Amino acid sequence: MIAAAHPLVHLNAALNALATVLLVVAWRQIRAGREKAHGRTMSAALVVSAAFLVSYLTYHAIAGSVRFTHPGFVRFVYYAILITHVVLAAFVPLLAVRAAWLGMRAVGWAGAPPSAEESGRLRSQHRRIVRWALPIWLYVSVTGVAVYLMLYHIWPGEASAS
Repeated sequence: MIAAAHPLVHLNAALNALATVLLVVAWRQIRAGREKAHGRTMSAALVVSAAFLVSYLTYHAIAGSVRFTHPGFVRFVYYAILITHVVLAAFVPLLAVRAAWLGMRAVGWAGAPPSAEESGRLRSQHRRIVRWALPIWLYVSVTGVAVYLMLYHIWPGEASAS
């Protein structure tokens, strides 16, 4: 008998997909000079990612892990994606929180508005971190959805079919 996937795996994939959309929207907003909209969208991305983390940890505490059982070359592809996803995911909270803190301080959302000089320094630090944080966060969000699709929809195993 094939068991149904736990409902939280579907929620986790949806939260990862939503985080991806929010990150792309926020990137477009800042490129268009819409700083306040960018800040609000990035705040939403942080909240969605925090909700994902809580749901993900809850799921694994309840259900444990599901093994990828499909044989052949695709197994190597799956594990290459999964390993890079997990390693990089460890850095996302640190990078995202630091980048958000610097961005919020630079525009005065985290206390008293800074001087022009201080704001420039904070913006520079924010951009330096974001150059790494954004692509890593996007990769982790997209590969999270890819792992979900591979594990639960494209090549579901006996215990993970939906």
